[in-house]
Amino acid sequence: MVKERRLRVMVAKPGLDGHDRGARIIARAFRDAGFEVVYTGLHQTPEEIVLAAVQEDVDMVGLSSLAGAHMYLFPTVVDLLKKKGMEDAVVVGGGIIPEEDIPVLKEAGIREIFTPGSKMDDIVRWVKENVKPRST
Repeated sequence: MVKERRLRVMVAKPGLDGHDRGARIIARAFRDAGFEVVYTGLHQTPEEIVLAAVQEDVDMVGLSSLAGAHMYLFPTVVDLLKKKGMEDAVVVGGGIIPEEDIPVLKEAGIREIFTPGSKMDDIVRWVKENVKPRST
């Protein structure tokens, strides 16, 4: 019997947004759920996030934005992951995301968006149901 490896998730804060309380809380919830967690810290460029995702061989990248740059930053991360051969890594987003932006982000490859008020248990459940370890 081959044991499936634990999910490896990255929580990243792209752009100039300096608020990371929510990202730290979700990183802790992921850790408590048994996931391997990589937290990139504040003020990351899409290129830095993708480089870390490749180096850490993550299954999922969770992006957090509270500063309004999500329409550029989130799709850029998806595009750069594809260029690095990681199109099978799931990308999700969270933060202050206007309702009208969500369909556009999903069309750009963001699998799910979690807005303020999303319950940690619901987010963790979604990840467990929708993210599988990538074949490496």
